[in-house]
Amino acid sequence: MTYSLSVQDVLRSLVEHARGNSPFYKELYAELPADWTLADLPIIDQASFWAANTLQDNQVMTGPHTNGIVFKTGGTTNAPRVSWYSRDEWRSMGEVFATGLHAAGVRDGDRVANLYYAGELYSGFIFTMNTLELVNTVQLPIAGGAPLDFTLQTLQDFHATVVAAFPTSLVRLAEYVLDNAGALPEVRLVLFSGEAFYGDQRAVVERAFPNADIRSIGYASVDGGILGSSVVDSDDPRVFRAFRPTRLLEIVDVDTNEPIEVPGRPGKLLVTDLSRKLMPMIRYPVGDLAEWVSFEEGTFRLLGRSDEGARCGPVTLHLDYLRSVVAETVRSFTGFQVVLRRVDAKDQLVLRVAGAAGNRELLEQAISAGVDRISPRFADHVRRGVINPLVVEWVEALQANPRTGKTIRLIDERPVS
Repeated sequence: MTYSLSVQDVLRSLVEHARGNSPFYKELYAELPADWTLADLPIIDQASFWAANTLQDNQVMTGPHTNGIVFKTGGTTNAPRVSWYSRDEWRSMGEVFATGLHAAGVRDGDRVANLYYAGELYSGFIFTMNTLELVNTVQLPIAGGAPLDFTLQTLQDFHATVVAAFPTSLVRLAEYVLDNAGALPEVRLVLFSGEAFYGDQRAVVERAFPNADIRSIGYASVDGGILGSSVVDSDDPRVFRAFRPTRLLEIVDVDTNEPIEVPGRPGKLLVTDLSRKLMPMIRYPVGDLAEWVSFEEGTFRLLGRSDEGARCGPVTLHLDYLRSVVAETVRSFTGFQVVLRRVDAKDQLVLRVAGAAGNRELLEQAISAGVDRISPRFADHVRRGVINPLVVEWVEALQANPRTGKTIRLIDERPVS
């Protein structure tokens, strides 16, 4: 994999900055040869990275956080994953992401209803608002927690032309629109992000917004930052274009970590953000599987979650934390696996446990309580009917990779469209 000399220089400067100022990266790069390339850099181990990224005595950051913004992701309370951005990094990220909004279908003069969630150190609403400020639109900052009657009335009163939200939020709104207004024909564009948009969801949203195109607003995550923009000439909402040259995206083999450059071969997606120096992200696994559509053009297709985290509806639950819940509850078990399913048009989280003994009904109750404890957001979305309740499956053996024999940590059984 080769990049221009200027990008190589920026990457080398970033690595030297990280190694010189971050204890975590100093140790990680202790054996790095002098003539290294991007592929020589170690891939970040997420467990080690987040264990070092603490609120006190942080070992990942390269200096004090004196301006900017803080976000928390992962839905956990006992071991939160905190992302730190300086003011310049946050501003720059919004500016780059805004360059992809027209590809997503946003036009000058659009009246955009922002229905992402705000507060509790969550990034969706704020980042969308900051990005929309950089294009010629009128913002309707409604937020995802607003009552549906208020949301519908606001869309009608201000003649909204664009609605932006999580797919689960869009479905809830669409059902309310169908029941109370029939349809909103003035909305010409529905933007989504944060989770997959399934066919059963699309059918409901299309009935409520009959004149709207449905497109992704772009691809980003709280920890990995911005990752891709929509592609104008693609009908596949899973296809994005990398934000080159400021973000280097790689697809690597899930078993060997061999870099992949040919189209159509699935692998694990990594990001190196050349613009982030406070909390460097260098060959960081973003948690998704992908394949190149065209490596030369930087276009790629998302294929679902990798084994770093389980995205159930709009909630991400990291596998290490889910396993810790099972380990705290079940005295002995021989294996653990997470499965994601689609049941009754909603996502469902399944924890599959092998070789366990005991009163399974009591164990299931304890495991469910443990998941609610580490992820109050998951519990809240179950209560609201956005996602299905947790299911625990007791099995004799877990599904393994037929090529390597390794247990597959995360199985996504949901349809791809």
